[in-house]
Parts: sequence; C-alpha cells; structure tokens
Amino acid sequence: YLVDRTPPPPPEAADARGWAAARGAVDGGETLVRVSVQGRGAAAVVLQALHVRVVERGAPLPWAAYRMDDGCGGAVTPRRFEVDLDRPRPVARALDGYDASGQEGRTLPAVSFPYAVSAAEPGELLVSAGTAACDCRWYLELEWSSEGRRGTVRIGDEDGAPFRTSGAKGRPVYGYDSVGRAWITGEESGQGG
Repeated sequence: YLVDRTPPPPPEAADARGWAAARGAVDGGETLVRVSVQGRGAAAVVLQALHVRVVERGAPLPWAAYRMDDGCGGAVTPRRFEVDLDRPRPVARALDGYDASGQEGRTLPAVSFPYAVSAAEPGELLVSAGTAACDCRWYLELEWSSEGRRGTVRIGDEDGAPFRTSGAKGRPVYGYDSVGRAWITGEESGQGG
C-alpha cells in the first residue's frame, strides 16, 4: 500500500483492506481483485466478457510503500486475468492458471469468453491490475446472460467506488518487523529495497 504518513503496525492479514482504507492508503503498483460468480438455480449463467474502465488518471502518488500480506485464498481455483493500466485502453488479458488442489498440480488453460458457471459449478476470476506510470481509478464490467436475459455488473471496491492503483516505482518500501515492532526498509531487513 502507498500511504502518505508512517502508519501504525499492520493488522492480521484478513483485516488489511479495512486497515488500509482507514488510513487513506492506495494500492501500490498492483491491485488484486477476486470475483466469485455462480448461478442462482440450475440454469447456467454465461459470462460474455470482462471489460476494464479507467475513469481517472493522474501522476503516480509520491507516497512511501508499506508492504503486508492481505491474504488470498479460496476453495475455487480462480481463472486469472492481467490488466496493464498504463495502456490507453486497458484490457483484461486471460492467463493460464494453476490448480494445486490435487496430489499433482495441473495447468489450467486461460479462460476464453463466453464462459459458463452455475450454482453447482461456481467460478472465480482473479484480476491483477498493475501500473507504473499513473494514479488510476478504475472498475471492471462483467457482461452475462442467462435464460434469455442479459446484463452487466459493475465491479468496484467494497463501497462500490472505483478501485485506485498508483505506480510505486522508485518509492521507499517498508516492511513490518514484528519482533522489533517497527516499520523497516528493505535494506534493514536484508531483503533489499
């Protein structure tokens, strides 16, 4: 996260998003968005397309970066997408995934739309949106159809606002030393900065 002042110690991983929001923090360099999708009944829901809409661009924030793990687990193996927010018209590009749920992991081919889900066969999309050159506010749009109906779902942050991601290149990076109970630079931790 990029923060404009030294923050207090980080919370448990599950509480990281709320902790960051309370401090006005912004995702630094990358935002991970996990979208769970499934039908309500026996009928399939066909996901038609995933769009990226950038609503505002500015210069990257000059704030320091504070590193923490905000966790990312789930029972469903996600279908992965990558977004380059620095492009004039960013697109969600499908990537191969990996399923490690069995004894032997297997590569999951990149999903292509249309893609069907149902109540019995839910799906999960993991979108990694990154930037080096802007402070971007953006959201996703997921087009769907089912039983003759069509719609578009706008996907933003927990409050429905656009996501915000700012380039973090060249910023000081701090990690939390839980033994010394202090934020330290990469050099102090021996991990580089």
